Amino acid sequence: MSLAQKELVLHGNLGLVEYDAIHIRLVDFNFNGQYDCLVFTSQNAVLSYVRRKKLATPTLKGTVGNRAVCVGEKTALLLERNGVEVLASAANAKTLGQLILEKFPDTSFLFVCGNLRREYLPCLFQKHNIRYKEVVAYETTLRPRLFKRKFDAILFYSPSGVQSYVALNALANTTAVCIGPTTLAEAKKYTHKVIQATKPTVENVIVQAVKYSSTAKNP
Repeated sequence: MSLAQKELVLHGNLGLVEYDAIHIRLVDFNFNGQYDCLVFTSQNAVLSYVRRKKLATPTLKGTVGNRAVCVGEKTALLLERNGVEVLASAANAKTLGQLILEKFPDTSFLFVCGNLRREYLPCLFQKHNIRYKEVVAYETTLRPRLFKRKFDAILFYSPSGVQSYVALNALANTTAVCIGPTTLAEAKKYTHKVIQATKPTVENVIVQAVKYSSTAKNP
């Protein structure tokens, strides 16, 4: 969490305990063939792709157009800052999938993803006979930590973050404030008290937590 994001928490009069529930490791990858467009569903995938292109060797045999579709405003900004043209972006993978079917049905895709990527886009590509290949560009590992205290709310930014927390802690009587629908779906497995951010950003998750706290204090 950045300093500006922490200030949002403090200005909302919230107490904060912060820890890294997951560990991300960027990995090298190779691919063969030619693809028209890149697909990204996370900023970590973009960072790994940019790193891989800078360190490109003859073993990186494939070619891909300098265009992309992606999930998330910040992912789109990161791509643009690194010289990649963003053809379309969406708030989540399901909406991005709809855009792909409507606007790019004859386009071939290189899906740059993590080892815990969701099944939605690969299933969509297969169902509609869209040519694609996926490459694992980063690995996510869980870092469970036991907390001997109860929290009023927990902020989650990924399904793997939920999995890491519940590995050693109960979530049943705690409100989960989630960044998006896939994270919300994972949290719902462990608690019925869930809130989804109106925009998939860290800042909006914090805003929803502040609103929840204010409502809880002044019902």
